[in-house]
Amino acid sequence: MLSDIEIAQSAELKPIAEIANQLGISADELEFYGKYKAKLSDELADRVKDNPDGKLILVTAINPTPAGEGKTTTSAGLGQAMAKIGKNAIIALREPSLGPVFGIKGGAAGGGYAQVLPMEDINLHFTGDMHAITAANNLCCAMLDNHIQQGNTLGIDPRRILFKRCLDMNDRALRNITIGLGGKVNGVPREDHFIITVASEVMAILCLANDISDLKERLGNILVAYTYSGEPVYAKDLKAEGAMTALLKDAIKPNLVQTLEGTPAIMHGGPFANIAHGCNSIRATKLALKLADYCITEAGFGSDLGAEKFLDIKCRYAGIAPSAIVIVATCRALKYNGGVPKSEVSNENIEALKKGIVNLGVHIDNMRKYNVPVVVAINQFGTDTDEELKYIEEYCISKGADFALSNVFGKGGEGGVELANKVVEACEKPSAFKPLYSLDLTLKEKVEKIAKEIYGASKVNYTTAAEKAIKEVAALGGDKLPICVAKTQYSLSDDPTKLGAPKDFEITVRDVTISNGAGFAVIYTGNIMTMPGLPKVPAAEKLILMKTAKSADFSDMVKLISHNADETEQIGEKIAKKLYGTEVIALFGGLGMGKTAFTRGLARALGVDDGVSSPTFALVNEYNGKYNIYHFDMYRVNSWDDLYSTGFFDYIDNGILVIEWSENIEGALPENAIRITIEKGESDDERIFEIEGVEI
Repeated sequence: MLSDIEIAQSAELKPIAEIANQLGISADELEFYGKYKAKLSDELADRVKDNPDGKLILVTAINPTPAGEGKTTTSAGLGQAMAKIGKNAIIALREPSLGPVFGIKGGAAGGGYAQVLPMEDINLHFTGDMHAITAANNLCCAMLDNHIQQGNTLGIDPRRILFKRCLDMNDRALRNITIGLGGKVNGVPREDHFIITVASEVMAILCLANDISDLKERLGNILVAYTYSGEPVYAKDLKAEGAMTALLKDAIKPNLVQTLEGTPAIMHGGPFANIAHGCNSIRATKLALKLADYCITEAGFGSDLGAEKFLDIKCRYAGIAPSAIVIVATCRALKYNGGVPKSEVSNENIEALKKGIVNLGVHIDNMRKYNVPVVVAINQFGTDTDEELKYIEEYCISKGADFALSNVFGKGGEGGVELANKVVEACEKPSAFKPLYSLDLTLKEKVEKIAKEIYGASKVNYTTAAEKAIKEVAALGGDKLPICVAKTQYSLSDDPTKLGAPKDFEITVRDVTISNGAGFAVIYTGNIMTMPGLPKVPAAEKLILMKTAKSADFSDMVKLISHNADETEQIGEKIAKKLYGTEVIALFGGLGMGKTAFTRGLARALGVDDGVSSPTFALVNEYNGKYNIYHFDMYRVNSWDDLYSTGFFDYIDNGILVIEWSENIEGALPENAIRITIEKGESDDERIFEIEGVEI
């Protein structure tokens, strides 16, 4: 099967105006970011505000495992499958964060034939929302430190500054820093911290704000510090909220993109279910509900984190309710929960499945507590056996949940038809959504409610620091807010090593803070990192820019004709004179077209005296002349693993690469590659060279 990037690159995207038209959106209601991305205007939101709401479907999952689950893939595939069965559906997802993209995940736009496009743009800068959030956050920090530097009329205690700087990148070196060093003109020295942008309160505020006015008010209500006398200091006291709002004026508008099969998708805000709330914005979800009959959305991590926050925080503030909840799992992940090492999860193991399926059972029970129909979607792998799948189905039914196999990764919408039908049926069942807890409960009562009913804890313990913090938060009115629990995603407990459905464990709350602008109290359990680090081998090492030729900006195409091998070599010599030493020359053409003869002429012109031969068996031949020349044959390269094994990416920028059979690695060619297509002419010896990317 093709890789995700190969599938994405081979897709024919529709102009975003065409996707918008499917939803009854005019071009005047779009703010275009190129051909395939657009922001949805405030005018559109105003026009459709009185439309009836569609059905809301929440996609969540069991606790994440190294064996994989696939929430985003399922969400994208389910949207495509809805179209297959004739339903008018839209997807509303969170945006990826650069930290995980370059860290562990490598991307977060779905996978296989269930992706959201343009995938590379989405995983990188997209429409700049994350940068705007980062800038707004750090502007407030700059104004706070400047206030202290310029006389500190508010009496801010530098030892009690709560608001942290942020960066949309995993960088552990910035977790704890010292600022203001180097003399009086550089500010007041103090300890400071960075968090990842998506864990910031500004991110949560963007996601929970109903409109620009609400956004400004929430930003002004951010608790940034305390004074020497113990009084709270808010962003509005620094007069920062106006400028912060200005930086976010475009970021608050949802983004419209599409799936591989042209299903509309809104992506806006929201990752990081530990501190933020792990789902897209209220504006995005509410707008999606007005635009289609079915809105499919997703909540981060397992249901104990993302879904719980979606249901108890977002739904409460937005006044929305899901008609059905989809829990994503894999047979492999359930066996992992049953104690099987990752390397062995592909082997049939009914006993391990029976031990690990209890994790799924807890998630089913938890979601049913919200009085919403539940459907379990099993992402199917080729190694899953009929006996294993039958056992999972019977287990789900015994738990009161519907069950469907899903193969959207391998088959796109067609592979999700069974799931789509089950979801539509679930949406028609009686539903009486109700949050888990009342806001009238105390902070401790809310924590206990979640800890015991969602996690399965027997007791909640509080550190001395947490006890003190609770009193401070309550004094600010935080005891009447919903709570956002920061807990490991890998276990139902606060210990990531406890898999399955742990029993008789205790949860320890080590700290409590108030996100006053966002409108929730944050409960910290265990050791939660708000600024993750990069792994030993970051995904960044393997990420490359891959564009197809149709999107590259080449010079005008030049056509040359050779009548024999000598003239073919002369064309190679002519190209050589235009090279600077780090070019990629991509040769296209079948057997006997003269690719090696061309390379021989090019190499000779660059001072290579040794004979140049075809690299058919060696895969790459190296020649040293004026520049290093790496002569590749990609005839036998059929996958990304094959390509990596050639060392291809290590050679780029280290010399001149001449690639025969470039057809096989189209998606991996650099954007500025020189492209030469060789075709047979009118006679057997005549060759036509079409050359792009270099002036001759």
